[in-house]
Amino acid sequence: MTLLKLCVLTPNKIVWDSEVEQIILSTNSGQIGILPNHIPIATALDIGLLRLKSNGQWFSIALMGGVARIANNAITILVNDAKIGS
Repeated sequence: MTLLKLCVLTPNKIVWDSEVEQIILSTNSGQIGILPNHIPIATALDIGLLRLKSNGQWFSIALMGGVARIANNAITILVNDAKIGS
């Protein structure tokens, strides 16, 4: 199974850096789902939740706005602040 390499970064720390099955992002235009082999895009992110599926389990990360770049099954998300949900 093809996976996505997800890296979520703030100015102070690496919040997430591992492979995931899929993600759902809150962009300025609404929510988008990203699966492996997605077309390359760059998008601005709204304040909201990043939902990600890893090892069959869903996780949430609160994002405080930023940008995302998706290309070649790699997702890099740069945000002002982020917190993993409990």
